[in-house]
Amino acid sequence: MNILQGTFEIAGQMGLLSGALKRRGHLVTAYNCFHSYLGYHEHLINVTRDQLPQLFRYVEDTFDLYHFHYFSTFTADYSDVYRLKEKGKKVIMHHWGDDVRQLAWARRANPYVNTHGAYPDDFIHERIARLAPLFDAAIVQDAEVLSYVTPFYRQSYVLPIAVDLRRFPWTPPADFSEPLIVHAPTNPVFKGTSIIENTLELLRREFSFRYVRVEGMSNEEAANVYRSADLVIDQILCGSYGLFSTEAMALGKPVVCYIREDLVGSFPPELPIVSANPDTLYDTLRWLLRNPDAMADHGARGRAYAERYHDMNAVGARLLDIYEQVMR
Repeated sequence: MNILQGTFEIAGQMGLLSGALKRRGHLVTAYNCFHSYLGYHEHLINVTRDQLPQLFRYVEDTFDLYHFHYFSTFTADYSDVYRLKEKGKKVIMHHWGDDVRQLAWARRANPYVNTHGAYPDDFIHERIARLAPLFDAAIVQDAEVLSYVTPFYRQSYVLPIAVDLRRFPWTPPADFSEPLIVHAPTNPVFKGTSIIENTLELLRREFSFRYVRVEGMSNEEAANVYRSADLVIDQILCGSYGLFSTEAMALGKPVVCYIREDLVGSFPPELPIVSANPDTLYDTLRWLLRNPDAMADHGARGRAYAERYHDMNAVGARLLDIYEQVMR
């Protein structure tokens, strides 16, 4: 199959998926116009936004399937999607959360969620209602995001976050006498960073630990810090987990992250994440710090979970299944 992915790299996922598909013998070209300090580049052709409309002229007849990410295509007005559909092409949109998460909608099931920095609700609703009928399917990472797209798309699929296990070898926690706690807030308000850090200050009265807040580092630099962690705290407001939790599980680290109660059943039963929200975070961390054996157990189970559900090759195989269903 000849596949195009574009045009917005989120958390390295477009590159990982492209690589996984190439290893299965498929031709994949991935254009990316989003450039950040994280420095993703594998399997990507990095371009500017201004170059995209002109590039589209060269790719509109070339591929069997067009897989776009984060509501971004080659043209600002989505005229490229209209043209692809006129040509009978299959087109998929991959949503990643804040491109479709409407705050009022999210708060029906979750009083903690904060969509700070995202688009306004009316903009999100108008765009998805207008454009979803153009696409053959949507892909999302989990049931939390799925709830925002199913009313609009004819078909929606869940594809777990992918991780390259070679870059995240099993490195179990090593120091429970003075554990290193790591938090990596790409969006501190969305992740609840101030609540996390205030809670840690309270816990310092009883426990000795080190704390690192990972910000402004390249993906490689951040991964080096994660390998040294003894406990990882991801996000405590959204109600689901993201790439940071996935990479931490791959390393064999115990992970604290809020999993919405109504979504627990949507994940495999062996999900080892320790769930905590702002109301339970203090007690949850206190229990973990008092029980190093429990931390070690959650970490070991996290590695097994990442191998089974998040390995990029397994996720790539699932993506190929989705492609084949869409092509049929």
